Amino acid sequence: MSKSQFKPAWWLNNPHLQTIWPNFCRPPVKNLTLERERLELPDGDFLDLDWSGKNLPGPIVLIMHGFEGSIESHYAKGMIMSINQRGWRALFMHFRGCSGEPNRLPRGYHSGETSDVDFVVKTLIEREPQVEIAAVGYSLGGNMLLKWLGETRDRNPLKAAITVSVPFDLHKAYKRIESGFSRFYQWYLVKHARERLINKFKTVKAPIDLSCLASGSGIRDLDDKYTVPIHGFSSVDEYYTVTSSRYYLHSIRVPTLLIQAKDDPFMTADVIPAQYELSPQVILEVTEAGGHVGFVSGKYPWSPEYWLEERVPDFFKHYLD
Repeated sequence: MSKSQFKPAWWLNNPHLQTIWPNFCRPPVKNLTLERERLELPDGDFLDLDWSGKNLPGPIVLIMHGFEGSIESHYAKGMIMSINQRGWRALFMHFRGCSGEPNRLPRGYHSGETSDVDFVVKTLIEREPQVEIAAVGYSLGGNMLLKWLGETRDRNPLKAAITVSVPFDLHKAYKRIESGFSRFYQWYLVKHARERLINKFKTVKAPIDLSCLASGSGIRDLDDKYTVPIHGFSSVDEYYTVTSSRYYLHSIRVPTLLIQAKDDPFMTADVIPAQYELSPQVILEVTEAGGHVGFVSGKYPWSPEYWLEERVPDFFKHYLD
């Protein structure tokens, strides 16, 4: 475990403020030009990718969002600009159905979905066989990324990877988000997920009874009624077990940095893996504070600093030409 240099802003001095403030108070990132690409998938579905600097030379940094995230997530455009400033191309990958347009198939994305990121990276390499690629994944997207890295071992083509605020053990993480003030985050995320799915099944034939999406209170209930049956799991418990990235960390062969805050309100501290669970290529960087995908520093509220936008490229520079 390495010691982090992150120091939280004094005016965001608890995990909930760190988590909520950038979501609702960060002003829009301006002067960023994005080009959207629709990538057709082998099963007849599609992914929407947002590029910055698509036709330029140089390495590509792939960005994977969290649960119900998109290019409008508070961390997305700031990270893209930071990547561009290093002379690299940025590629933001929307998971199925998260780009603002429903995907074509009843299935969507989930915590352990790795075939789509595998297809995206293989497509990039087919286009540019010598391209250098790194990836950063946030929360659920980070869980996906780590699972894929562990599954592919020595065959993984990435030069480096970073994850932020990952729920390594989904059983424990989902139990945490069902208690205390964290239930607000659960309500907010499930509300958006339900709305997206109900809208999707207005145009896509639903293989489940849609009335089940109108009831239920939490993420586990949504997983039980939609994620599990649609994606072929036998139960929620099986889903959480086989998709938790914790069990894949020892198999990772790509230089990988894990950034976690001890006070993350989406999980308890025991979700963070121990050193013996990590492969020699994995560095665990734990901060005392930072919330969930927060990590806001700076002296004053009118000039905040988003620490991840410095830390992520600083790590990648050692692996990207």
